[in-house]
Amino acid sequence: MKIKLLAITALLTIGNIFSQSLKSPSEYLGYEIGSRFTRHHKVVDYFKYVSATLSNVQLEKYGETNEHRPLYLSYISSQENINNIENIRKNNLAQAGIISKNASNNKAIVWLSYNVHGNEASSTEAAMLTLYELVTKKKQWLENTIVIIDPCINPDGRDRYVNWYNQVKSTPFNINQNAKEHAEPWPGGRPNHYLFDLNRDWAWATQVESAQRIKMYNKWMPHIHVDFHEQYINNPYYFAPAAEPFHEIISDWQRDFQTQIGKNHAKYFDKEGWLYFTKESFDLLYPSYGDTYPTYMGAIGMTYEQAGHGMAGLGIQTDEGEVLTLKDRAIHHRTTGLSTIEISSNNADKLNTEFKKFFDNSKLNYKSYVLKNENNDKTKRLKALLDTHEIKYENTKSATVKGYVYNTQKEGKISVSANDLVIHTNQPKGKMVKALFEPKTKLVDSLTYDITAWSLPYAHGFKAIASKTKVNSYVNNHLNVTNNSIDKSAYAYISKWNSLEDATFLGALLQANITPRFSEKPFSIGGKSYKRGSLIILRNDNRNDSFDTKLIEIANKHLRELSAVSTGFVSSGVDFGSYSVKPINKQKIAVLSGKGTSSLSFGEIWHFFETQLQYPITNVNSDNFGYLDYSKYDVIILPNGYYGSVLTKSTLEKLKKWTRSGGTLIAIGNALNSFADNKEFTLKKKKSDKNSDEANLTPYADKERKSVANLITGSIFKSNIDNSHPLAFGYNKEYFSLKLSGTSYDFLKNGNNVGYFNENSKNISGYAGSKAVKNVPKSLLFGEEKIGRGSIIYMVDNPLFRSFWENGKLFVANSVFFLNSDKLK
Repeated sequence: MKIKLLAITALLTIGNIFSQSLKSPSEYLGYEIGSRFTRHHKVVDYFKYVSATLSNVQLEKYGETNEHRPLYLSYISSQENINNIENIRKNNLAQAGIISKNASNNKAIVWLSYNVHGNEASSTEAAMLTLYELVTKKKQWLENTIVIIDPCINPDGRDRYVNWYNQVKSTPFNINQNAKEHAEPWPGGRPNHYLFDLNRDWAWATQVESAQRIKMYNKWMPHIHVDFHEQYINNPYYFAPAAEPFHEIISDWQRDFQTQIGKNHAKYFDKEGWLYFTKESFDLLYPSYGDTYPTYMGAIGMTYEQAGHGMAGLGIQTDEGEVLTLKDRAIHHRTTGLSTIEISSNNADKLNTEFKKFFDNSKLNYKSYVLKNENNDKTKRLKALLDTHEIKYENTKSATVKGYVYNTQKEGKISVSANDLVIHTNQPKGKMVKALFEPKTKLVDSLTYDITAWSLPYAHGFKAIASKTKVNSYVNNHLNVTNNSIDKSAYAYISKWNSLEDATFLGALLQANITPRFSEKPFSIGGKSYKRGSLIILRNDNRNDSFDTKLIEIANKHLRELSAVSTGFVSSGVDFGSYSVKPINKQKIAVLSGKGTSSLSFGEIWHFFETQLQYPITNVNSDNFGYLDYSKYDVIILPNGYYGSVLTKSTLEKLKKWTRSGGTLIAIGNALNSFADNKEFTLKKKKSDKNSDEANLTPYADKERKSVANLITGSIFKSNIDNSHPLAFGYNKEYFSLKLSGTSYDFLKNGNNVGYFNENSKNISGYAGSKAVKNVPKSLLFGEEKIGRGSIIYMVDNPLFRSFWENGKLFVANSVFFLNSDKLK
């Protein structure tokens, strides 16, 4: 026993010596933290150095960004806990019911995430300070706590910001707000490579950073998660507790412990005289934030906001005359980070007890969500999302299910078959299932920070029902295999058209120089019926020896089932030589970027074409748009944006001339403002009924709340679709649209109203202001204005929003490939 005690003492002594000799971030980097921004690779170097020096700190590479920067997690605890870390992890998952194991856990697990927005750059500096202080001065907290640090969630955005700042800053830094170093150019460092806001992507996991991080998060399921941010320069520090609305699945304990954490932070801030605020601005509703996603997974999820943002640089003078420095910002974040670990350590047992309780889902109202499998591609896409979050799903048994019917927004019943998908809530992540699938999110306050509707059955385009009784189901492990074979006698091959995967297949054919056609009318041949938009690949259009081989290879790669036919003479409908069977050309596409465009909207388009449709586009700069030779392109896309200085009178005339010669111009969201109420175009804004002469007698205290009456903050509306028009091929006659704005447009008098809201349209989920909602009935959703041989496509609602509204994406593909594609080259 004496020898054993001596050995333990020796190990502790060695550990103390190592921690005492550990270099601080400033000593290691050669400059004081806050005196300059640290490039990402140097941050990684410091974390590697600490891990190599201390055996109670482990570093794990968990992924890589689009620009090939590494993503790391650092695990910090006592030596004993690090030696037992895998067991602690599994014990924690076991108490949540995620893995089968008879085990309990008494260690707090705290995850700290830094720099999700690249230009909110103080937090990564704070991550290094927090790591150093934790392993040198706060080691006692690590006896019962595992701390996980992600020092930089978004290194591509961070380095974009840091590199720009280093190029333009003054020496010494200039605190004048008008200095160039305080005005980031487009697109700024906030988003990732594809210009996505990673703090809106946790639930949708459309970006590589998110998908890789979510895999690690679900591997651990921490009890505490903090997302470190920055806000504008004049704001005091914000920390928990959060503002209303809270989602109803958030437990009383989660609310209460946020308050306890906030009081612990306040103790340190009060001592220093630092200003702060709580319970305002930042709510807990939208499920795809870095605070809400962890909360719906059982953690205490929180956002901390320090003044600064991309405007602050190394130092800036605020409107109150104070000088806000990077050093101050980093110290504030270090303080709340350490305070979070402290209170978590002090409450480790309670954290585990309440964490375990969270996964009791017996009181959830809906027991099963059933989605009709009428489109295998959509079902596979949804399954892939559920797999990302490790949410279980099964197949229904043939039956009639009663419950809330999504399409009618009423109680009713539907018949289900063995191919239909069911997601039960009696699984560990049942509360997340509720948050993602519930038809309507309960909203206790209309003042929210983001969209208020996101229900996956609507977003993915499923007919669905929510049942208050558990639906009978079974696990189906059958995998469908597509294996087309060459038929040299085939007159043509036919492929369906009703999914994004079909569009990706079409893009691959075009890039392989295979010419397909599409049918504008339904037809039947060989005992099968085909809908509008079906692809017809004729041997006569592709006269080369490798045609069959290339086609079959591409179809099998994209899992597309081809039907070979020996004739172009159909049983019903139009023959393959008809004018209604039109060739699809290899479209050349330009997308506007830069000043005037929303970087987020441009990023959604860029990401869509490059990673999903896998079809090339040319990104053109708005500064040069007026001088562009439009004749080099078949399609031009204008993302959501404000183009007053870009789409001048002469540029609009030039665009109209190009359109008349056969071009397709696609305008999304606010880009429509450049065409609305312009006598050269058909589009008209819908006039509201409000009386502008009415006296404003609203009390000052009520102004913010009254203003939301004119807003629609991400609400779902049911629309009608003319699916006989090429823009809507592959769709049903109803479509649920995510409306992001209170601006509405009249029906096109001289054009095609392909998608529209009828006289009875109303929001079926999410908040819509009482005044704004009155303008939606009898308004346009998607329209085509024909100009000569070309078209302008007006997309009032953005079908690519955050890349999670899956059911809207085919509209974009249709507008690119099916409109004016057959014009003479």
